[in-house]
Amino acid sequence: MDTFGSVNELLDFAIGKELEANQFYVNLSNRADRQSMKEMFDSFAAEELKHKEKLEGIKQGKKLVSAESKVTDLKIADYTTDVNLNANDEFDFQKALLVAMQREKASYKLYSNLAEITEDEGLKEVLLGLANEEAKHKLYFETQYDEYILSEN
Repeated sequence: MDTFGSVNELLDFAIGKELEANQFYVNLSNRADRQSMKEMFDSFAAEELKHKEKLEGIKQGKKLVSAESKVTDLKIADYTTDVNLNANDEFDFQKALLVAMQREKASYKLYSNLAEITEDEGLKEVLLGLANEEAKHKLYFETQYDEYILSEN
């Protein structure tokens, strides 16, 4: 994990990750072949921007919010192999869900790890709250995968 010299460096890093996540979902939305899929990915793109705005607010001195309750983990992402989405390939909903699960799991781990290394208790609570939101995203994609992919097999 990167070493951060200040809270602002940590926040800038997290903001960059949220921008990457937003772009990932925008790209999936643009490639999706059904309106319902486009809307789902657009919704997650917007969520990632909300996370970015929350982090930017903290940088500007806005009040910190506490972590939310624990989220169920279906652990589907734990049993999948790494999947890559090639921009030149035809859109594949199953692959998109797998990659989304993996990315949300990585985001959860990122925020959990960042919370562990910060000494600022308020920031720690915010980071744990963001980890919880990423866990909710992962749960959503796991539920979609279970409902639309695993139930077909």
